Amino acid sequence: MTKRTFENSLNKLEQITDELEKGDLSLEKSLKKFDEGITLVGYCNSTLSAAKSKVELLLEKQGEISRSPFDELEHGDQELP
Repeated sequence: MTKRTFENSLNKLEQITDELEKGDLSLEKSLKKFDEGITLVGYCNSTLSAAKSKVELLLEKQGEISRSPFDELEHGDQELP
């Protein structure tokens, strides 16, 4: 059994999306795939939320740890303080 990681979950979610978009599955199989996809989305969202919280805690301003929303950061590659 493959260990659940964000990357594995995202790949599986992409596979499920492709299968559902093709429309070749029965209604019952489509519902099972949809349910599996919803579970994977929940896992990915919670993983991203936890990562966001960690990044916010690591952002440092004037020697103090402070929270800064991602919206305030400029887009593109940049070095963190």
